Amino acid sequence: MATAAGNIEDRGLMERPPTQEEIDSAAHAATAIANAMDLDGGLKVSGENGMAVKIAPAVGHLIIELLGHVANGNMVTLVPVGTMLTTQEAADMLNVSRPFLTKLLLRGDIAFEQVGSHRRIRIDELMRYREEKAQRQEAALVELARLGQEFDRS
Repeated sequence: MATAAGNIEDRGLMERPPTQEEIDSAAHAATAIANAMDLDGGLKVSGENGMAVKIAPAVGHLIIELLGHVANGNMVTLVPVGTMLTTQEAADMLNVSRPFLTKLLLRGDIAFEQVGSHRRIRIDELMRYREEKAQRQEAALVELARLGQEFDRS
């Protein structure tokens, strides 16, 4: 009979936070891979029949970034760029309610496709909205700082 802890670990990091052992392992692996890439200009692993396989630097950096998230104790989900999300999945990614997301969709802030009676959002459109929102927030903070300095001078 499997233990409860074994069942939790079998679920994977898309459904649960990493254990302390996984956090430590990811941190060590990220460091080792980064060092190997610095030395070799890429990442080399053993493939079939022991033949060396070189992993492109861009892929190696992606692996390091993934391991970094795990090392920080985060749950991780890989989502290909063309993925279509449900409104609930998109709302969860933005950390907003589904009704609020629906208002954003209907207002035209985020492009979506109607599939039957359901709305689907492309992951790249959701990331575009999130980046634009972050840029607007940054601009607002800069403006607030400027106004504060102007107020202090008067």
